[in-house]
Amino acid sequence: MADTDSDPNALIDGNSLVAMSLARAGVDRMFGVVGIPVTSLANRSVALGIRFIAFHNEQSAGYAASAYGYLTGRPGILLTVSGPGCVHGLAGVSNGTVNAWPMVLISGSCDQKDFGRGDFQELDQIAAVKPFSKFSAKASNIKQIPGCVFDVLHWAASGRPGGCYLDLPTDVLHQTVTESEAEKLIVDAQTCRKENKEEGIEIVKHSEIEKAVSMLRQAERPLIVFGKGAAIARAENELKKLVESTGIPFLPTPMGKGLLPDTHDLAATAARSLAIGRCDVALVVGARLNWLLHFGEPPKWSKDVKFILVDISKEEIELRKPCLGLVGDAKRVLEIINKEIKDDPFCLGKNHTWVEAIAKKAKENVSRMEAQLAKDVVPFNFMTPMRIIRDAILGLGSPAPILVSEGANTMDVGRAVLIQMEPRTRLDAGTWGTMGVGLGYCIAAAVASPDRLVVAVEGDSGFGFSAMECETLVRYQLPVVVIVFNNNGVYGGDRRNPEEITGPYKDDPAPTSFTLVRYQLPVVVIVFNNNGVYGGDRRNPEEITGPYKDDPAPTSFVLGAGYHLLIEAFGGRGYLVGTPDELKSALSEAFSARKPAVINVTIDPYAGAESGRMQHKN
Repeated sequence: MADTDSDPNALIDGNSLVAMSLARAGVDRMFGVVGIPVTSLANRSVALGIRFIAFHNEQSAGYAASAYGYLTGRPGILLTVSGPGCVHGLAGVSNGTVNAWPMVLISGSCDQKDFGRGDFQELDQIAAVKPFSKFSAKASNIKQIPGCVFDVLHWAASGRPGGCYLDLPTDVLHQTVTESEAEKLIVDAQTCRKENKEEGIEIVKHSEIEKAVSMLRQAERPLIVFGKGAAIARAENELKKLVESTGIPFLPTPMGKGLLPDTHDLAATAARSLAIGRCDVALVVGARLNWLLHFGEPPKWSKDVKFILVDISKEEIELRKPCLGLVGDAKRVLEIINKEIKDDPFCLGKNHTWVEAIAKKAKENVSRMEAQLAKDVVPFNFMTPMRIIRDAILGLGSPAPILVSEGANTMDVGRAVLIQMEPRTRLDAGTWGTMGVGLGYCIAAAVASPDRLVVAVEGDSGFGFSAMECETLVRYQLPVVVIVFNNNGVYGGDRRNPEEITGPYKDDPAPTSFTLVRYQLPVVVIVFNNNGVYGGDRRNPEEITGPYKDDPAPTSFVLGAGYHLLIEAFGGRGYLVGTPDELKSALSEAFSARKPAVINVTIDPYAGAESGRMQHKN
């Protein structure tokens, strides 16, 4: 609600109306990179109680917004500038759509009257996001803002969740309405959205439930498979009841791990090949029969297996053509299945030949892996440090840390070794196999679950995509521990055969190698360090309010950041300068050396103007 002591005839601009609409819709977190024309939008949002987490790169911020949507079940919000900022944000919105996670990309855009004339950062952003967005909206005038906000939030979370887009032209953000008009616009948008809200996912027919239960009951080798769709539906209690009442073995997909503990007696993860290769009926809940599950086809699966698919998307079921499809929310469908079984129970029992076969194979495979893990191999292989990390995490007990895992070997080995005991405590490359998600996911996890530690186990290649966001971790003092498996490159550096090392650039590092300042290019990078975007915190005192007023400003970075130390970590030369003589000396030395260098130039944060000469657009 608007402040009851405020003047109802006072004017507010589009930035304030967007922030008010988001707050009224229940948004309490936002990720992004500020600049023209959305800096004021971020500041107004913070003042209204929305915590803004400012990143260095829209790509990482987008990954954070998508993961936040998954972990909370509410749309994560990504705020970017116009043009290239929107393009960078496509990584996040597409990641959300492919993984079926709710998120909304909000981007400023150029003045409508100047579109087509080469305006600053001009782009047809609605067209740019179309391949990746489930639904897009553009506020062409200030009065459309509340309706657009409620629409994109609704579509992001309804049905199969996904990424949506909201376009906010610069001129619309500068338009004004009175506070009383703003309040009416928001109330009308809320009312309209409630009236037009879908009736909900149709409840499956009782006859279909009966058939599903009958198929499971009559199966000789049934299997329950579940994925992150079941996780976002909060279906863990229903899954536990189904598994334990029927005695059917279960197999989680990588991010389904933890919905039931990996140590559960009926877990088939360690006997995966046997489980999917021999099962005759598979109940698949919130998981797609895509590459992660070998498309449900031979030779990995039996040619005679019968699939029962539980999915919120009718289109997904029509695509896969299972023996039986149950369209609906995973939690609700499982509740109905459990009720049907309760009326006429059945249970395989521990001595059932199928249960015994799964348990035996799992025990054999675990014993074989534990024998490898028991060895202390130095220099480290992947197994020895992974075992130490596993034991340290398990030693923390509950609440379990949220694990973020990315990399090739690092993620593959970690999936087998690291144990998930609680729901939604594993984030990895997901359906798209996306590298670069690590630090964004870490930040999302820390913000979404402040009571949990976050532990990232990263390959050095994956870490490199978003390593600069370590500054973001420090700025917000987030409880994140990042562990980097450093094997000198992608897949371990230079593994080429001798006959592959030829041609005029054969002496260059391999495309997979990371080395000390790899190509030794004669590049001197000079960083003007003024503690943030436009000089850090330039908010007016009245803008510093709300529950997150003590957070860094959306434009602030860590004070006095040691950027020059980054290149020294790789064997380059770094300089910190704050006087004319220091700068002259650093330039002379760096220019003469013709080697990679970074010069960190300390600037007065109040020098210069916000947005430079483009201040009128922000």
